[in-house]
Amino acid sequence: MAYLFRQVRIIKVCVALLGTLLLCATATAGISYRLQQTHAVPGETVNVRAVLFNDTDSVMSWTAPGNLVLQWRNESGQTIRSLAYLEGAPAAISIPVNNFIKLSWRAVVPTEAQGLQAVNIEGDATLLALDTSPRENSLIAGTPAAVPVIDAGAAGSGSLSDPPLPDNVVAATGASVEQGPAVNSTRQLASTSSSPAFDRFRNAISAYEPIYFDFGTKNGKNARYQISFKYRLFTPDDPENPEFLDHLYLGYTQTALWDLDSDSYPFVDTSFKPSLFWRKDALWQSPSKNWFVGLASGIQHESNGKSDEDSRSVNYGYIQPELNYRFDGGSTLTFAPRIKGYFGGGDHNPDYRDYAGNVDWQLRYAQDNGLVLTGLYRHGSSGHNMTQIEAAWPLKRTFLNMNGYLHVQYFEGYGETLLGYNQRSDGQVRVGIALVP
Repeated sequence: MAYLFRQVRIIKVCVALLGTLLLCATATAGISYRLQQTHAVPGETVNVRAVLFNDTDSVMSWTAPGNLVLQWRNESGQTIRSLAYLEGAPAAISIPVNNFIKLSWRAVVPTEAQGLQAVNIEGDATLLALDTSPRENSLIAGTPAAVPVIDAGAAGSGSLSDPPLPDNVVAATGASVEQGPAVNSTRQLASTSSSPAFDRFRNAISAYEPIYFDFGTKNGKNARYQISFKYRLFTPDDPENPEFLDHLYLGYTQTALWDLDSDSYPFVDTSFKPSLFWRKDALWQSPSKNWFVGLASGIQHESNGKSDEDSRSVNYGYIQPELNYRFDGGSTLTFAPRIKGYFGGGDHNPDYRDYAGNVDWQLRYAQDNGLVLTGLYRHGSSGHNMTQIEAAWPLKRTFLNMNGYLHVQYFEGYGETLLGYNQRSDGQVRVGIALVP
């Protein structure tokens, strides 16, 4: 009981400390564009580069559009519209607090684009330029694009006019067929979809715990995999200033150990972990925004779905303060101890706390588009402990040039499966692929 009271006191101290850090900071999110080239002739390809940044206090989800509509204007205000194409397939993007993502679209300079050109992404107020600087408050910036969208480059180098795109192709991008808006309008960070219901679902779901599939050979061929996601229960009316309930999530994680050496390839054990929790990535940020403190708190159930003597289940409530430091070089160090209090334990594992302890000590170092290192340590009573160390490297930065991460996991100690929570596993290294490190 004395140990439990000490844990309660720790939780109270953490809550009190974090309560003093509830300071408001200006939070913004947005996207900025630039042209990679400063000069290009008609028929050549240019690249529109974008930086999507998240300076809010929560992880931001966004889906990059497959096409952008470009507006080209010369000094007399003559307007041309064409399409730019995303490099890579459109996919949901998750941007952590104080992070950014780089994107790129390619476009062909239209045949009729002659002389100095001011270019903008339709609906965005930023002017880009080829061989000139943007001119503010001019016909270029204020004239609607009352022309069709053309298929730039389709006519070939010998033609003086590019054919217009079919109306359905233009409409599929979310643009007007007859006329585009003037430059001086705003662009929302939202993707178009033919299904509003699917859009709401896609914008509410995001990654939670790591997602991976790893393979090992110690004590026979085996695999360990995990899938995980969270679902935001409320959509903020103002994404840059979410209310308290806007940080409420449903979570689900599933972890399994798979025996690949037996004849029928059985699963040794599978853990099902639904949860309900509140999470805010930045309750407080330093003026320079290199330090920020977050908080997660909720309840989680874990069971293995088996019956009789093999049945296992655990329930606990937790509070998880998260201390983050953002390095100037583009990486983040996070210390996030999860302090747990158990309730309603299963009849077949009443001594689970003796093996798993009351605190998950978690440390993470993540480079932007680079190395990700994570460590997890649990310490129970009578020398029962567990160590898990993981490393991930983006496969885009290897000769494979593919999505995902090369993933390496080391595990040693108690609790590799819920069924064998009281059995010690010798150290084992597994290698595989992670979708989310």
